[in-house]
Amino acid sequence: MTLTIYIPRDAAALSLGAEKVAKSVAQEIAKRGLDARIVRNGSRGMFWLEPLVEVEIEGKRIGYGPVKAKDVSALFDAGLAEGGGHPLCLGEVENLPFLKEQTRLTFARCGITDPLSLHDYEAHGGLKGLRRAIGIAASDIVKEVTDSGLRGRGGAGFPTGIKWKTVLDAPGDRKYIVCNADEGDSGTFADRMIMEGDPFVLIEGMVIAGLATGATKGFVYTRSEYPHAIAAMTEAVEIARKAGILGASVLGSGKAFDMEIRTGAGAYVCGEETALLNSLEGKRGVVRAKPPLPAHKGLFDRPTVINNVISLASVPVIMDKGAAFYRDFGMGRSRGTIPLQIAGNVKHAGLYETAFGLSLGDIVDKIGGGTATGRPVKAVQVGGPLGAYFPRALFDTPFDYEAFAAKDGLIGHAGLVVFDDTADMLKQARFAMEFCAVESCGKCTPCRIGSTRGVETADKIARGIEPEKNRELLADLCNTMKFGSLCALGGFTPYPVMSAMTHFPEDFSPAPLIEAAE
Repeated sequence: MTLTIYIPRDAAALSLGAEKVAKSVAQEIAKRGLDARIVRNGSRGMFWLEPLVEVEIEGKRIGYGPVKAKDVSALFDAGLAEGGGHPLCLGEVENLPFLKEQTRLTFARCGITDPLSLHDYEAHGGLKGLRRAIGIAASDIVKEVTDSGLRGRGGAGFPTGIKWKTVLDAPGDRKYIVCNADEGDSGTFADRMIMEGDPFVLIEGMVIAGLATGATKGFVYTRSEYPHAIAAMTEAVEIARKAGILGASVLGSGKAFDMEIRTGAGAYVCGEETALLNSLEGKRGVVRAKPPLPAHKGLFDRPTVINNVISLASVPVIMDKGAAFYRDFGMGRSRGTIPLQIAGNVKHAGLYETAFGLSLGDIVDKIGGGTATGRPVKAVQVGGPLGAYFPRALFDTPFDYEAFAAKDGLIGHAGLVVFDDTADMLKQARFAMEFCAVESCGKCTPCRIGSTRGVETADKIARGIEPEKNRELLADLCNTMKFGSLCALGGFTPYPVMSAMTHFPEDFSPAPLIEAAE
């Protein structure tokens, strides 16, 4: 019987040496004359264990990690082919606490299947949702998604079903589905993991969205910094097209939908939907004024659905299992599961999919394992570089859109970056302003000028120049940016700045500047 060894080709694993490990494993197989094959799967999301090598023994996956190329020979000597013991042996991967306690719906296949095997995809439940969608009316698909409670996973949290119904009802000779895969937030990697580890689920979700709204063409817009994701998606689209999942007649239904992968230059502002549309059209990536909304006049002035990768990748399980199944997870108006992306100064960095409702403290302390340095946690930034900094006093906040909004925070793309007690929150506030100044498209004054003045003001506070006056000025700048900016880049930059000032005032009170004597 052929032995199957799984070695990830996810970008995170590759950055830690997975390619060298795969070559070493292949050499050992050849040298020892073993009947074995290597499957390059996606990552399971346990990055502190990457590269994670798995061996399938009697239907169970035994893991070893983190493996370096120099470890491979010793692993085979220790009986890796039989799941033998070794200091790097982790036991059955499914039983590792980080993985076992998750609720994996969207990421159910990530790390398990060959990402580019359509056979594997179908064997693990793929295409069931699409086959059901083909057999029902467009309005019924929209109702199913609406009833599930699915909201945009890209940051805004807007109900997906409402957006789809708007496009379905909008008149137009041509409609589009645009997947926003421009994952630019620091500490986020869920979109990349799906595209590299389970690309067919995104394709299936986009086809369903097309059937639901009358759209016949889709685009995945991602950034040039994601070469492995671009390669995986491009190949997956070709495979899907040859299999009849894409094209003039989706799975023989007579309904058309096709799609392309488009690459942007990596401008953060192109994560904003209208700037993204401009970039897709070959224009400069600047924000459009609203109205009109993209659902009415989007790509090429046609009705357009714009959804994040995770939003679209969540649709197949909703269509397969039903709205009630998905809606049963979560709390309040936050239904279903959310892929938490835990990064920064943390022991167990990685992706953890779970239902909404866990407390921030449980996520950081229990799942993340606290800081990697072993020092006390000082703050957690939730929602990317424009997210608020939460101190330990707010760690009882449940992971829920409305709960975070009530504490002047936002979930965003569900990225969490952990900081220990050595972090200087004044420097973090300055970084937020500097980030905005660098990434601003320049169209509106509050964002373009306000962020530049914010950097200058933070520097004055750090130097002890009229600190009270400049703290007031910084707060005033934040107020202007929050309510005067055209898009979320300028509008959300005040969140990290004001939360740092509010929760860590001691970092904004440096010693007064003492001029050197003449």
